Amino acid sequence: MPRPDAYPALVSHFRELTVLQSCSSVLGWDQQTYMPRGGAAFRGEQLALLAKLCHARATDPRIEEWLIAADVVPESAEAANVREWRHGYDRATKLPARLVEELALATSAANEAWETARAEDKFETFRPHLESILKLKREEAAAVAPLSPEGRGAGGEGARYYDALLDEYEPGCTTAELKTLFAELTTALVPLIRQVADRPPADTSCLRREFAIDRQKWFAEGAAEAIGFDFRAGRLDKTAHPFCSTFGPGDCRLTTRYNPRFFNEAFFGVLHEAGHGMYEQGLPADAFGTPCGAYCSLGVHESQSRLWENQVGRSAAFWQHWFPRLKQAFPGVMSDVTADTFVQAINAVTPSLIRVEADEATYNLHIAIRFELEVALIGGDLSVAELPGAWNDAYEKSLGIRPTSDAIGCLQDIHWSFGGFGYFPTYTLGNLLAAQLFAAAGTVLPDLNTSIVHGDCAPLLNWLREHIHRPGRRFRAGELCRHATGTPRSAQPFLDYLSGKFGTTPPVS
Repeated sequence: MPRPDAYPALVSHFRELTVLQSCSSVLGWDQQTYMPRGGAAFRGEQLALLAKLCHARATDPRIEEWLIAADVVPESAEAANVREWRHGYDRATKLPARLVEELALATSAANEAWETARAEDKFETFRPHLESILKLKREEAAAVAPLSPEGRGAGGEGARYYDALLDEYEPGCTTAELKTLFAELTTALVPLIRQVADRPPADTSCLRREFAIDRQKWFAEGAAEAIGFDFRAGRLDKTAHPFCSTFGPGDCRLTTRYNPRFFNEAFFGVLHEAGHGMYEQGLPADAFGTPCGAYCSLGVHESQSRLWENQVGRSAAFWQHWFPRLKQAFPGVMSDVTADTFVQAINAVTPSLIRVEADEATYNLHIAIRFELEVALIGGDLSVAELPGAWNDAYEKSLGIRPTSDAIGCLQDIHWSFGGFGYFPTYTLGNLLAAQLFAAAGTVLPDLNTSIVHGDCAPLLNWLREHIHRPGRRFRAGELCRHATGTPRSAQPFLDYLSGKFGTTPPVS
């Protein structure tokens, strides 16, 4: 029977849980920015305790009673909150507290081991940690997999387990759907990349000059603020692998890494993370602690970072405003470079080994490789010991280049050190949605390109605030896309965008 006190009890309970989870976020951010390396073991204990407390709160038996008794209007924001709380509760109650604590300990230790292994190019340093995490993630998947709706999990144990892990990041998405998507993308992208590769290569030497780190930071922060990131409610710091972390309303942390001999690495990394941060800053603060005050999915989150990094940040319109400022920021460094040469350089299509430095045309091939390797690892078809060789073979097959070290191979990404199996595909989902959203915004903002030329990104940000940020998790990703664009999620706008940008033959849909 409905009870008037049930819904308010849920709001109060989950707001406190979200505050508790934010404490873990603070410690995780500190571990990757300022914590002395000697604190790693104790940090693991801190994070494990917080994980235990959060899990206990997330599985409180009273939640079941409140969910049953909550009196909400169908299709309302309150009904969406109850739907998402139910989804999270059903998942959390399948996981033993012991497993949650062990994962927190294992990932904290693995993060430090990954940093060392990457710096020293020694996969064996990271291998035992990854083996431990993989074992725990399989256990998690086995516990959660029965939640998968009937029909999901086709394709063997690897797909069934991967579905369960993918659900944490992109609810409703399946391994089978991703296999089809990556196959279609690869079929369309390979000839597009070949058409671009047949042309004279762009001169990218201007990107590999001496760019003082202090000037890079100043310039990148200025651009992030100009597109809409609020530094009164955020900051930018240095780390080994860029990320965005939000602790709550008014406190969003961006990180990047600087390369004094490569302009793209930090600048486009900052635009990317600022896109994540602007999404977080655009969520309704009065709904904090509820699903309607949280991001929709990681694919949607990634669409925000990729849109600002690529559709905006790599456009000729953006650099009409910013290129003169770039020359002022680095006196003498770019004095012999024209805006056209620079824009061609930052959009050069060249198969590369590093995902975060990949161009828009080849980027999704990096994700396809990781997706196939993850499914094989989770399913037991690939051992951790075999990973470096399998990684190198996959790069040689898909991109025609082979890593010469594990540091620029299977050790380049941080995700597996924090147990993020199922995370990588959301990058591609975000790429596709970014193009679809930017195209939709352009139809209702006819002067969008002109405003970007003049350094005014407010019209675009305001459109995203209304259609993507403020709804929070009221809708699942597919429905949110329909509400924002009027059409279902599709890869075609992304392929059309690449064809238009690089002047290639449009793929046939």
